[in-house]
Amino acid sequence: MKTLATFRAMAQNNAWSNHRLHRACAELTFAELTAERTSFFPSIHKTLTHILFVDWYYLDAFERGGRGLSLFADMDRFTDFAALRQAQREADRRLLTFCEQLPDDAALDGEVQIQRRDHVQVDRVGSVLLHLFVHQIHHRGQAHAMLAGTRVKPPQLDEFFMAEELPLREAELRELGLPVR
Repeated sequence: MKTLATFRAMAQNNAWSNHRLHRACAELTFAELTAERTSFFPSIHKTLTHILFVDWYYLDAFERGGRGLSLFADMDRFTDFAALRQAQREADRRLLTFCEQLPDDAALDGEVQIQRRDHVQVDRVGSVLLHLFVHQIHHRGQAHAMLAGTRVKPPQLDEFFMAEELPLREAELRELGLPVR
């Protein structure tokens, strides 16, 4: 597998994992989603909101949108889980598109500029993508663990890449418009 193909597969896995996790979380009431729990962010809702806003932040850097830190101005804007879920799905689609539009492995060595509080960080596209994927996995795991403390069973999130387990995800991949393999 070439490097760019791996990054594209990670973006697909990200979309699928978010789809499964958000579908499970949609079974909770808003009160359950926002209930205080033990984790880095004190609720499932705040954790999922954080994932989305950080996705937006890095997508803005990749797309050279120029919004930078201003994207974090309204972290409490989602008072409806359906809207948060839809926004995450759109962010996942943007990330998929970004990865799909990278022309070759060399593009992963391209430059991305990230606005920080007191400077502009310049880094490699591939390094920032890896950081973003790890960030998403890390916080999805926290939300997954918090979900385990509710009446809703946390979904399986670690079977994406195994060929034998394709029947367990095939319908969702089709629903998301992702390659079925």
